[in-house]
Amino acid sequence: MPAGQALRIDPLILSQSRTTFSFLVLLLLLVVRRGWKQLRLPPADFGRIVLLGVLGVAASNYFYYLAIQKTNVATAIILQYTAPTLVLLYMVARGRQKATLRRVSAVALAVVGSALAIGVVGAGGVRLNPVGVIAAMLAAVSFSFYNIAGHNILARYDRWIVLLYTTFSAGAFWLVVNPPWKLAAAHYSGLAWGFLLVFAVVSVLAPFSLYFAGLQHLEPTRAIVVSCLEPVFSIIIAAIALGEGMRPGQVLGIVVVLAAIVLVQLPDAVVEPME
Repeated sequence: MPAGQALRIDPLILSQSRTTFSFLVLLLLLVVRRGWKQLRLPPADFGRIVLLGVLGVAASNYFYYLAIQKTNVATAIILQYTAPTLVLLYMVARGRQKATLRRVSAVALAVVGSALAIGVVGAGGVRLNPVGVIAAMLAAVSFSFYNIAGHNILARYDRWIVLLYTTFSAGAFWLVVNPPWKLAAAHYSGLAWGFLLVFAVVSVLAPFSLYFAGLQHLEPTRAIVVSCLEPVFSIIIAAIALGEGMRPGQVLGIVVVLAAIVLVQLPDAVVEPME
């Protein structure tokens, strides 16, 4: 497949194929391994996971790619990674956490470090577009939602079951928004669909299963701060695999993100006096 072909895939189809292919692959694996009976859910929890799939997975995927299309990668990532701030504000507002100096500092460092790492200073920079900015902020809200709601659901269910139903609900939602005949009208080649299948496994099935495993053990604020490692690893992999250089600002951003992750994982008693 020509290198530019994947870049011309509509963001809606890209989001749709990621979740749909991930669901089909995971369903096949779980049916073979566990059988149909082990995949059932009570109706109430099924509804909660459907919301997680639609408002969390589907929305965050689509709005993120729409933001990239309308602005650029740097702008989309920087705005999406304001999500740690939203999660902390929600947790504090609901009385589930306190806005301690340690947590506020860790979240602030994570946001600033991500911005520096992805290149807010230097080549590329931020490119503002009203639709793109709104899409990126909606992606941040969706990302925050599935961190909070996902943590609550994963406290009761195996992560593979949660991932199965979130990808199912996201895929079903996209079939309503973008029916099969519209997919057929796109006239993608077999190689393009093959790329989308591999992309789904690599970008959704594998990382989401690992991230959900983390959400089972970490409360949402800690988990979402750790998620800021994504741009860090992107830069490091690009430097190793593609020989791309790292600017001083990016190196500083990586250090700041790592500091934020260490800080947010510290037990409260280590750095916070008793009230």
